[in-house]
Amino acid sequence: MAIRYWDFEDAPLKEKLKDPNVKEVAKIYFENETKAYRFSRALYEVKKKGQLRLKDCGADLPVATWKRYLDFGVMVGILKHEGNLYSFTDRYTKPFKNMSIYIKSWMDEAKDENLDVLFAGAKISRQSKRGGRKRADLEAPPVQPQQQAPA
Repeated sequence: MAIRYWDFEDAPLKEKLKDPNVKEVAKIYFENETKAYRFSRALYEVKKKGQLRLKDCGADLPVATWKRYLDFGVMVGILKHEGNLYSFTDRYTKPFKNMSIYIKSWMDEAKDENLDVLFAGAKISRQSKRGGRKRADLEAPPVQPQQQAPA
């Protein structure tokens, strides 16, 4: 994780506060556009609903992906996880003061953001299965081996 502090010094911060968006928040933590897109999806869902449960996440990403990025939000201090609910926190550490001001202004602004447009180069489709059992095998009942009668 390579956080660019100079992007959030006082002068650039004043310009960014005029139009805060989730892309800037996600780009703080991720250089890769696909990862930034997925993290911003998680943050945006929490912002829209106030509190988010894993079972309420969309089907466009696997539950494990939602959990990974929501837990990353908890790890960096943007989100809190209490009682199976993810929500925004209001505590930030001192080195991230200006970034937290930007994140707070984004949270307070009630603007709809089209993430597909903001992250045009991100891979937004689900990844194909790379191994393991096939879905048809998981849904079919297991075959019981037949026992032979003792002779």
